Amino acid sequence: MSKHRLPLVAAVYLGSFVALLDVSIVNVALPTIQQALQTDFGGLQWVVDAYTLCLSAFMLSSGLIGDRYGRKRSWLAGVGIFVAGSLICAVAPNLPVLLAGRVVQGIAGSLLIPGALSILTQAFPDARQRAGVIGGWASFAAISLLVGPVLGGILVETVGWQSIFLINLPLGLITIALGAASINETAHPEHAHLDLVGLALSILWLGALTFGLISNGWGEPRTVTALIAGVVGLAAFLGFEARTARPMLPLGLFRDVRFAVANVASFALGFTSYSSVFFFSMFLQQVQGWSPTQTGLRMAPTFIVQIVVSPWIGRLSARYGHSALMTIGYVAIGLSMLGMCWAGPSTSYATLCLLFAIGGLGNALAIPTGSAAAMSYAPRERSGMVSAVINATRQSGLAIGIALLGALMSMRATNLLTGYLGDAGVAKAEAVARAAISRHDFATDAAMGESGVHELYAAAYAGGFHAAMLTAAIGAFLTAALLVAVLAPAEARSAKETKHEA
Repeated sequence: MSKHRLPLVAAVYLGSFVALLDVSIVNVALPTIQQALQTDFGGLQWVVDAYTLCLSAFMLSSGLIGDRYGRKRSWLAGVGIFVAGSLICAVAPNLPVLLAGRVVQGIAGSLLIPGALSILTQAFPDARQRAGVIGGWASFAAISLLVGPVLGGILVETVGWQSIFLINLPLGLITIALGAASINETAHPEHAHLDLVGLALSILWLGALTFGLISNGWGEPRTVTALIAGVVGLAAFLGFEARTARPMLPLGLFRDVRFAVANVASFALGFTSYSSVFFFSMFLQQVQGWSPTQTGLRMAPTFIVQIVVSPWIGRLSARYGHSALMTIGYVAIGLSMLGMCWAGPSTSYATLCLLFAIGGLGNALAIPTGSAAAMSYAPRERSGMVSAVINATRQSGLAIGIALLGALMSMRATNLLTGYLGDAGVAKAEAVARAAISRHDFATDAAMGESGVHELYAAAYAGGFHAAMLTAAIGAFLTAALLVAVLAPAEARSAKETKHEA
């Protein structure tokens, strides 16, 4: 890579660092935010999902904005908006204002994340160089995930939870300065058209589905209505995109089975591995009793392995192909999640460290390889849109993963704690259990007192965590099977056809 491209790479890497840093920092701070803003477990899910919902819903349109109006211009605007959203979060006096700031951050992130891959694709036309740079981008993203929990824990304990958002201000300004000076403007307006109806339908179906999954009580009328609206909205979205002349999601791209499977795998990655950061952070603090800083340090092996392995992904992909590395990655993710099903309040850190490292290896193999694969299966002039699609499916998986797995964890933990309290003779066991699991409220008139409820709570919460991890593990293993059965043969056929044409 030539020296004159170093500032460009630094700007793009730092922009992604800022966007992803906020995710990992927020996860570690969630228990503190819960106490400070007096919210329940569903509110914590929305703190994460308000960001990821906007990322996934706006990302398709944001990619088209970059292709049409200029990738540099839209990306720099995304950094500026992200800084503004961070400021709103930092001064938030209550949960609604915090969620509003997270929405602004999500809209900005929808410009930043696909814009990064698009800018790198335009700046590095050589496939081998591009794979290496994207591998480096993934490695730098892993650094943000490593730094986030540790830095977030320190900031939360020493300064306050608001500081985890204020740190984005200086980082964002440095990113703007670097990007403005180094990125060349590129655009392909002939391939881009803003699809406002498609955007509205995408927000409708994803928002309704997430609301239904997060709502307490899946049998309640409003929950059922939201879930039905989500499914109908998805059908309407796909139907409209198939009929409109210039869709924001060109379904024709999915006729290439490789591209289709790469996006299914991307969704699964968000559903399993990306959402796990939320659950790991809650488990370490709520079940094993670690502080935010200690939690961040204990999660570090996941991201250290990613940092070490990611720079090798470019040459490994060139030698073994995308499907092989992706398959190994999802198997490793599945094994890590499966192992977590036996973790409890007294599980040694040595065991958890090994499981975190296995999961990190899976991420290192699956994340950059999946992104590079999807980008290689579509025309280069549509890089902004393709990058948006692959990231949107991943963020959709994260949003639905937080909602669905979180609901499973909460329901399982509540049922277990209700049983434990009932066996101990506690009156109104279900109400006490719901207060403890949902609001972290252990107040009770029972003879065992708050400390006794807390001990049972840790065991029940671990049981809920196991339900979420088992579901995630099944998802990862099914994805690996899909890659073996469909993507690997499709790649082999494509390579054979290319060689025959040559």
